[in-house]
Amino acid sequence: MSVKNICCIGAGYVGGPTCTVIADKCSDIKVTVVDINQRRIDEWNSDTLPIFEPGLEEIVKRNRGKNLFFSTDVTQAVLEADLIFISVNTPTKTFGMGKGRAPDLKYIESAARKIADTAKSAKIIVEKSTVPVKAAESISKILKHNSKCTGFQVLSNPEFLAEGTAIRDLLNPDRVLIGGDTSKEGQAAIRALSEVYERWVPKERVLTTNTWSSELSKLTANAFLAQRISSINAISAVCEATGADVSEVSYAIGKDSRIGDKFLRASIGFGGSCFQKDVLNLVYLCEALNLPEVAEYWHQVILMNNFQRRRFVNKIIKRLFGTITGKKITIYGFAFKKDTGDTRESSSIYITKYLLEEEARIVIYDPKVSEDQIRSDLSDCESFHSPSDFDRYVTICKDPYEAAKDSHALVICTEWDEFVTLDYERIYGLMEKPAFIFDGRLILKHEALRKIGFQVDVVGKDFS
Repeated sequence: MSVKNICCIGAGYVGGPTCTVIADKCSDIKVTVVDINQRRIDEWNSDTLPIFEPGLEEIVKRNRGKNLFFSTDVTQAVLEADLIFISVNTPTKTFGMGKGRAPDLKYIESAARKIADTAKSAKIIVEKSTVPVKAAESISKILKHNSKCTGFQVLSNPEFLAEGTAIRDLLNPDRVLIGGDTSKEGQAAIRALSEVYERWVPKERVLTTNTWSSELSKLTANAFLAQRISSINAISAVCEATGADVSEVSYAIGKDSRIGDKFLRASIGFGGSCFQKDVLNLVYLCEALNLPEVAEYWHQVILMNNFQRRRFVNKIIKRLFGTITGKKITIYGFAFKKDTGDTRESSSIYITKYLLEEEARIVIYDPKVSEDQIRSDLSDCESFHSPSDFDRYVTICKDPYEAAKDSHALVICTEWDEFVTLDYERIYGLMEKPAFIFDGRLILKHEALRKIGFQVDVVGKDFS
């Protein structure tokens, strides 16, 4: 099999960057990213891309219109393609069986049915979205029973991208995982996809497995990373109660070669599109397999994440003399992590809502998240009894110093590099006294802030 034409259904955080890098590294392959969202495609074809990712804009502009195209014409792209990535959203279900745990696969099924209805020849179908084990089998059945064509091969090729470093992760991945059928045809399809990645990825980093191992590996990888974050956050509570310093503890255990130092920074909890969704997916899978003890074990990772957020807000209330009603509190950072404008499952959303429950006045500054996105994320806040309540309780600023003016407390919720270099003497002069800083990401120079006059509180350390 030879791949000369690739179609990607879904122009989101995975499909867009992945196909952009493929186009950049494979100039002889035509890559078309399609989506039914006209606005999103228009943005991909404009000077303002729909997502922010360091390095992405330069690669898009270098290849767009040459061998990289963004379109809403799904039919034509499917007809032309030798290989089709399915890279659509798989949100957690909010209704029915598996509510709050199981993934909603309606977009996956819709993409599979579109391919079945459109394709006039056999294709290699690659599930790129995070899906439950045996989702590829479902795609195969849809194609088998709804297409006049035969010979489709369905592969699993999960992404292991971290937002903020996605382009770097794509250019120099730890591994590329491809799962497929053990038949002769399945192995040929695996080789065809492998050869695309091997244009720039060393061959030894391209791992092949059976389909189900590939699907489960994605869920397991994110579950393990989330588990590490929840584990160090659990220890941060112990540190605050005993006088230990969580930064010193994480540094010490990270020097153990059996453990390593990654994902051991205490914080206000993990966010993003994958961790919570994938852990809950794994919980649901274990429940469906009648493994309640295993399900309970992984569910505790989520419970600890929620506990850490609530615990942090309780500390803010306690330090501000037991009440924040009517007090101005400034949130620095609304994205779930630095170097991205993505707010999905951001701890900032939860912390802001908890503070609003106490009738605080919230001011938000983030260098990349739009006002429309913040309004959307807080629109379901139970503290808002009418649409006008947002403007009554929340202010969005485009300048960090303006956001700090007359504030009782600063709350660092995202680890943007910008926040480290701000003029905190100037900020101190703008704030109400005593002026509090709550560093939820452990990025600031705490002793220097205390010398300025700030009351400083951080995760995993007790300054009292």
